[in-house]
Amino acid sequence: MKKYLNQLNDAQLEPTTQKDGPMMVVAGAGSGKTRVLTYRIAYLMSQNIDPFNILALTFTNNAAREMKSRIGKIVGESEAKNLWMGTFHSIFAKILRFESDRLGYPSNFTIYDTQDSHRLIASIIKEMGLDKDTYKNKQIFSRISSYKNNLITVKAYFNNQELIDSDVMAKRPKLGEIYKNYVDRCFKSGAMDFDDLLLKTNELLTRFPEVLAKYQRRFKYILVDEYQDTNHSQYLIVRALADRFQNICVVGDDSQSIYAFRGANINNILNFQRDYEDTKIYRLEQNYRSTKNIVNAANSVIANNKNKLEKVVWTANEEGHPVIVNRSLTDGDEGRYVAASIFENKMNKPLQNKDFAVLYRTNAQSRAIEDALRKRGIDYKIYGGLSFYQRKEIKDVLCYLRLVINPDDEEAIKRVINFPARGIGQTTMNKLIVCSNEQNISIFNLIKNINMSEIALNNGTKTKLSEFATMIQSFQLISKSKNAFEITDHICRASGIIKELKKDSTPEGVSKMENIEELLSGIKDFVEGQKEIAESNGALEEFLEDVALATDLDNEKSENKEKVALMTIHIAKGLEFPFVYIVGMEEDLFPSPLSINSRNELEEERRLFYVAITRAKKQVYISYSISRYRWGKHIDCEPSRFINEIDEQYLEFNEFNKKYSNNPLLTSDIFGDISSESIRLRVPRNFKKEKNINKITDSDSKKRPSKSNLFDYKLSVGNIVNHHRFGKGEVIKVDGVGVDKKAEIKFQSVGIKRLLLRFAKLQIIS
Repeated sequence: MKKYLNQLNDAQLEPTTQKDGPMMVVAGAGSGKTRVLTYRIAYLMSQNIDPFNILALTFTNNAAREMKSRIGKIVGESEAKNLWMGTFHSIFAKILRFESDRLGYPSNFTIYDTQDSHRLIASIIKEMGLDKDTYKNKQIFSRISSYKNNLITVKAYFNNQELIDSDVMAKRPKLGEIYKNYVDRCFKSGAMDFDDLLLKTNELLTRFPEVLAKYQRRFKYILVDEYQDTNHSQYLIVRALADRFQNICVVGDDSQSIYAFRGANINNILNFQRDYEDTKIYRLEQNYRSTKNIVNAANSVIANNKNKLEKVVWTANEEGHPVIVNRSLTDGDEGRYVAASIFENKMNKPLQNKDFAVLYRTNAQSRAIEDALRKRGIDYKIYGGLSFYQRKEIKDVLCYLRLVINPDDEEAIKRVINFPARGIGQTTMNKLIVCSNEQNISIFNLIKNINMSEIALNNGTKTKLSEFATMIQSFQLISKSKNAFEITDHICRASGIIKELKKDSTPEGVSKMENIEELLSGIKDFVEGQKEIAESNGALEEFLEDVALATDLDNEKSENKEKVALMTIHIAKGLEFPFVYIVGMEEDLFPSPLSINSRNELEEERRLFYVAITRAKKQVYISYSISRYRWGKHIDCEPSRFINEIDEQYLEFNEFNKKYSNNPLLTSDIFGDISSESIRLRVPRNFKKEKNINKITDSDSKKRPSKSNLFDYKLSVGNIVNHHRFGKGEVIKVDGVGVDKKAEIKFQSVGIKRLLLRFAKLQIIS
């Protein structure tokens, strides 16, 4: 038996080595599903299955990278690169770029994010002269997104009288026209939104049988992670691709299906056996993550759901401490309790900030927690807030970059044509939009030939438009010989963005300038990283694709790992922490008042609570308040019904502790004996924030002795080296001469990497 298979238990080994046919792995929380998926792919490759014939679909880029790295360690880095592995959106975007001409799109089509879509819909609503309070762009976008994910095209919409009547009843009779205009404008701009990546893939596979047959032949083995989170559109693509060979393996946990609001359909996993008659079902029920008390508490909650697959999750881990339930007077007291508890745990145990997570049902709940953590001097990071790439100044630069790749991108042009200000106002833009729609050409094509156009603009304005078009065309020419960093740096300066931002000396202006510097640093890091990979050149297209398909958690930097994590439970799915605080466990908050009108909705809320509990390895704290500040006033609260569903033998109840409440420092009998519980717990004045002992400063690194210059070319097979990203490794091959000299190095953490020595920062250890 292969060595890596020895790391699996019997329940994991069976699905890993089952080669052919449809199969479903029902994987409980913390049961090692990623290991099974990873080793199954490695096993298939060991059975002479060509990696080009394997398709593995995940929900995050991080999951795909982690799995591919693990596989590379087993089968070799070069072979692992041949796998079709990535998120649904990234894989389907890849297919669409190969086949885009069939659908009338350029291969370099732009991928619109949510903000781009909102802006375009807002423009359409304004151009149609509709009431923006009736037709709210975010609501319209949500409706259109729902249509696309349910494969309701514009044509299907207008053929469905029930949908039309529904929108008329909702006093939005023009929604269908907005939908049509939105689709037409995206097409004219050579752009797809995230939903289009699924919808257009379905269209491609349905309208062109030869394309479907091509990818069915290619993907002889298909694996899908987190199958319970797939929506109808994803389900149809996977089923179509798997139809020929039916070698499909899906892994998931119905108890963690929590994305119905995004269109996820739990029936995809519940009904998998109906789709594939000869399905083999495997259950991973041993939890390796959490203590017995945590696992049993979670089991007692989810047992109340009726619509589920049968499984019994268990663990051989230690008993652990019971789940602690805390009652506070107010949400402010709750925040102080959480902060004090984290502080005390860190004082009593060798713990760091990154060992703690505070989970809540809604983002608004973070305020009280933030206030309390700040007062304690505890660093924290809010996940799911405004993404770095959504900040205005960053978005402006990215839109310039998008125009270099796809000058027909209407939303990008509208955003930057007058930034920095160049005298092209909204009136001019309105005329350009109307004219481009009438002539059915892109705005860029119109302004590129503006001097030959009969559009009613004065000569001064035409000159400014022509100069803008010439500038973009010059950027396109320069980009052919520059990498992503070089062209971005040039654009930031030549466009006048940096000059414009430097005019603003306010703290906000300085912050914007720092963000641009951070963007350039990030692109520089990206390009440097790509240099080490022989097949990449760090081009602008590579960077924009990476940004467009990245999620917020994929973009988080390592520095944030040293902070307490604050996030909604939806964002926490897939993560784990030693200590987890679940706050706001009150009726009409969790479960949400919008989710108690049907059994299906309530069961999804219960699954959400199950996910929250199972994020913890060592300890869970559940907290509720008896009053909470909402809508400008304090309201009375009652504990969530979900707390009562946990078997009491797994719980420990904290009585309300006055030391965390916002009471006066002294009781009324100030001249009598002062009881200890009348004194608020506070941070000692001489307390200093902990330092990260693992963090190496520049000055520290300079003091360290080095056995070799970082750019030493005298590298031999057998040398042990250290790399700033990949860690320690052994040189197994050296070839090439001079600047083209390369080395194959087997790293302990990521397997074999082939590096160009002139770029690889290596330190020879021995």
